[in-house]
Amino acid sequence: MSAHLHQWPAQGRVHHGVPLAEALPREVAGAERVILVTTRSLAGGALVQAAKAAIGARLAGVFATMRAHSPVEDVLALAALLRAERADLVVAVGGGSVIDGSKVACLAAWQALVDHASLIGAATSRGSEPAFWDGATPTPRIIAVPTTLSAAEFAPHAGYTDLVAGRKYRALDPWMVPRAVILDPAATLETPAALLLSSGIRALDHAAERWCSTAPQPFSDAVSLQAMEMLAEHLPRVHRAPDDLIARAACQQAAWLSVMGGWSGVPVGASHGIGYILGGAKGVPHGITSCLMLHAVMRWNAPVNEARQARVAQILRAEAAGPGIERFVRALGLPTRLSEQGIGAADIPGLAARWTGDAPIATNPRPVRDAADVEAILRLAA
Repeated sequence: MSAHLHQWPAQGRVHHGVPLAEALPREVAGAERVILVTTRSLAGGALVQAAKAAIGARLAGVFATMRAHSPVEDVLALAALLRAERADLVVAVGGGSVIDGSKVACLAAWQALVDHASLIGAATSRGSEPAFWDGATPTPRIIAVPTTLSAAEFAPHAGYTDLVAGRKYRALDPWMVPRAVILDPAATLETPAALLLSSGIRALDHAAERWCSTAPQPFSDAVSLQAMEMLAEHLPRVHRAPDDLIARAACQQAAWLSVMGGWSGVPVGASHGIGYILGGAKGVPHGITSCLMLHAVMRWNAPVNEARQARVAQILRAEAAGPGIERFVRALGLPTRLSEQGIGAADIPGLAARWTGDAPIATNPRPVRDAADVEAILRLAA
């Protein structure tokens, strides 16, 4: 028996199946100065208006310019706003980029990171574990209202991007995880279908890569398996009937389950790792990177974890996991090939060379030895 550590995140509550208008007033009740963070696409919609109404007189400012992949410039601008307005709470309404950007901006506010160099310098290596959250609670913290299925709201780490260098970084702090999450299925209704469904494939990626890990844990197995089964059933329902709030709520809970395996210390693999490269270098959205890479990584990993992959295939009613995942993604109307994102064969060596040897490619079940192996995986998705 080997020693192991399971870490619970510093998260107090998850409201699920509850309207934002009912849950958010309870969460902001003790705050005095709240900053609402969202995107331009959501800023004028009913969801953000409902959030403003719920925050009421406590609203000290709105930051509605967080872009995809949480660029350094946007994170620094939000951090400056938090300091200037003496914010004691952040309400993040949006997808993974809004929530991750809010997390890193809070970190910047806590640590007085005020410029590009200091924010990049705060990055941690992928695969690092968060410290214990036994100390004093920093201010401000976050209430997250997710509009996609990326599950960024359940993690103490966050990605942010240097757009000039085309490189994605990772910040990590146990307090960055939102203090509370509101999973209101109606909050996903304004999200474009392709974005919502592809973020659901991102959730499938979380669960499938941990289920197929060569270092599994019982807790991770349980939540990952349940997440895959729920996503396999309910993502097609959302695709067929976009107004099905029951299916949307089930997908939200599946996304939540999909990341819980990480609390047991079970790592993800090359699908996530190559996805970070595609996001930073080519601007491919998080969910789409999983649509492109998960099936390819499963194909490449089959020699070492075929028995585990058989359960994934069974859930998707396929003979093999890689082809089954690709067929499942296609049936949702989503892309599965790099060429569909304008990435050609000539781009592959340069993308592969961007791997620095770090996790989660380094924690892939089938060892990835060098850039040539990364190239081989990418060519399976070409």
